[in-house]
Amino acid sequence: MKILKARPEACNECYACLDACARARFKAAEREKAALRIAPRDPATGLVSFITCNQCGECIDYCPVQAICRAKSGVVRIDRDRCVGCYSCVAFCPRGAMFMQDDLNEPFKCISCGKCVRECPTGALYLEEVNKN
Repeated sequence: MKILKARPEACNECYACLDACARARFKAAEREKAALRIAPRDPATGLVSFITCNQCGECIDYCPVQAICRAKSGVVRIDRDRCVGCYSCVAFCPRGAMFMQDDLNEPFKCISCGKCVRECPTGALYLEEVNKN
């Protein structure tokens, strides 16, 4: 399976990745609807931090209605039809990579689609093949 990874030293904070993600997922250029986040540069290191889902699956056990599962591809997915919008997964995500917005009825997260990777002009994002058992 592929997971989204980052090279913080390559990021120029253009936010093309956030725009691409929001457009792909919600057909809207609203950065707060992107399934990844970029934290401001750390003054000590001069690097940004990326908050992305690593497809660990820890959220699966916290969903009271079993709306979260691991797809055959290995990617953790949320079934919007089953989700009741309790946001337990958001509260329990160890990476803070489950997101919510006031105008949406369910949480959302990265599904490693690669849209952000293709739009990043500096190569700061990439998909890496990993084995999840």
